[in-house]
Formats: sequence, C-alpha cells, structure tokens
Amino acid sequence: MKRIVLAGVIAFLGLFVAQTSFAQVQLGIRGGANWGFASKPDYLGSLTPSFHPTAGPTGAIFLDIPLSDRVSFRPEISYVQKGVSVKQSLDINLGGFNLPLGATIAYQSQNIEIPLLAKFNLSDGPVQPYLIAGPAVSYALDGRIRTRATALITTQPIDVDVNYGDMLSRWDIGAVGGLGLSMDAGVGKFFIEGRYTQGFTRQIQLPVVNVNVRNRGVAVSLGYSFPIGY
Repeated sequence: MKRIVLAGVIAFLGLFVAQTSFAQVQLGIRGGANWGFASKPDYLGSLTPSFHPTAGPTGAIFLDIPLSDRVSFRPEISYVQKGVSVKQSLDINLGGFNLPLGATIAYQSQNIEIPLLAKFNLSDGPVQPYLIAGPAVSYALDGRIRTRATALITTQPIDVDVNYGDMLSRWDIGAVGGLGLSMDAGVGKFFIEGRYTQGFTRQIQLPVVNVNVRNRGVAVSLGYSFPIGY
C-alpha cells in the first residue's frame, strides 16, 4: 500500500513538473480593501443589535504556477484586517430639540492568511477574465475593540486590546472564491480582483452555548504580476 501511495506521489510530481516546465512562474503583489463582517446566530434574533461590516486594508504576495494553458496554482501570503461592528442609536427630546445619540463598537483583528488557490483563465488574449477558488488558513496576530460615540460631535475612538485565549479563537479555516480581470502590461500583467471569504471556524468558544459567529469578508484588490527570472 505504501508503495502504491509513493508511486502516486511521484507520478503527480512528475506531471506537475512536466506541466509547469513550458511556462514561467509569475510573482505578484496585490493590495486593496477588505470589508469584514460576521454571521449572527439565528436564535439571537432581535435580542442583539445587527452586525455591520468594517472596512480595513488587505495585501498579499503570491506565486502563479501554471499547471496547463488555462489553470494555475496560486499560493499566497496575505495580510487582512477582519472584524465586525455593532451600531446603536437613540433620539432624546430636549424641550422640542431632538438630540441623536449613538455609539459604534467594532471588533478588528490583524491577520496573516495563507490561501491556496486554483486559478482558471476564462479566455486567451491581452485581456483575460479569470476565476479563483480554494481553501485558506488565517491567524490573528492581535485584535482590538474600538468604541466611538456620537452626539452633536463624534468622539475620538477608544481602543481596548483583545486577549485571545479560551473564548476567542486566533485561528480560522475557510474558503475563498473570486473573479478577476488581468491585462497585459509590459513583461507582466495588471489585474483587478474581487473575492469573498467564508470562515468555517467558530470565533467565540463557550463551554455550554454554541455561539455560531464566523468570519466573512468581501475584498477588492489591484495588483501586478511578472515572470520570475525575466
């Protein structure tokens, strides 16, 4: 059995080398914005405020390794800010004058994420639409709770560091899917890309109650890739 598995691995590696030998590997960078949000447990219903997206930066360095004329393997090392916000508002009548009061509480985490993506080019030519899809693993380097109040003016934010431990998970395993458009530019390619990330790991761990809060995100990026060794 072990010999069969070993032979299969060797055959796969041989096929991989044969498929990638005819085309150059591309090195690329991308940067943009990520709108992070989270799923809300259905049983909470109207007991808690609605979750809202929080915007933050994202960027990555990646390889584009051809497997065939249309398919390539795209591993990435990326940075992404994830999180979610809660907004509450209240109007107070002061002698006929309506005073709106509100507060925004946002959870923001700084993450290193490693997506392992398959890229599918949908056409040939100088302009190429493409699809990406695959799994991703991320680790929260740090996090904070940012609170900001509003009345007649908006106050300066108050930040409190998050202590990860038994209740909050640093790790997240998820999946990525997206659509992009690349254009020839000199020796390389410029591209614009949109992607959606769905986390599968529960971010809040409680011993009795199953709190089904999972990360989600929508990102838009611009980038450039070029052949290695050109």
